[in-house]
Amino acid sequence: MTKQEEFPEPVKQKLQSVTNKRARIVIDHILEHGFITTEELEKLYGYSHPPRAARDVREQGIPLETFRAKSSDGRSIAAYRFGRLEDMVAGRAGGRKQFAKQFKTDLYQEQRGRCAICSGKFEARYLQIDHRVPYEMAGDIDHLDRDSRDYMLVCGPCNRAKSWSCEHCPNWNSQLTTVCSRCYWAYPLDHAHVALHEVRRTDIVWDEAEIPIYNELKSAAEKSNFPIPDFVKQIIRQHLGAER
Repeated sequence: MTKQEEFPEPVKQKLQSVTNKRARIVIDHILEHGFITTEELEKLYGYSHPPRAARDVREQGIPLETFRAKSSDGRSIAAYRFGRLEDMVAGRAGGRKQFAKQFKTDLYQEQRGRCAICSGKFEARYLQIDHRVPYEMAGDIDHLDRDSRDYMLVCGPCNRAKSWSCEHCPNWNSQLTTVCSRCYWAYPLDHAHVALHEVRRTDIVWDEAEIPIYNELKSAAEKSNFPIPDFVKQIIRQHLGAER
């Protein structure tokens, strides 16, 4: 069982300084019981998405590790406990760092106003700065040392989809940043896997003036009795075959 009095003073201060409600609940429960399960997060505290609560703790710079535990009915479920205290260093020790407004402006110009994942065009206020390799894996660094190539702007839906995929990836527990750096969610244009699945992926968005083209594509796909993605693949195969 985790005992707060056994921690070094800087760790105690860090744990006590957290004010985020969900993170506070997770921390206090672990301090009292040694760990917290997804079942407890859902049934005791009403959190329907337990990984989000665990992520709140990690974003405060406090390492958590995930392991398997038994539910009240004997099922195998996820549980969380404090990770290695030595990980409470460098970029992760202070939680997420703030981004300067100019940093986002520069990214927006580099990406020409597009989401790095779906390529949809958005106003800057609808795009969020995202760590290509998740913060929980690589932490964060001071703004003076930041390299814009380690970040990207993504829309809300893509950011949520990436979070869900990363949290359910086998590498989430191993935390190998080299694995993350070859993933679609980190580098959509140059990836070797998607959350360790041997697939390749690309997202296409038809914006405004392009919608009539999409409608034609949809109509043609329906006439051919194909789902749109399969129909697009067929068109690409025919096009590439014609050029060989």
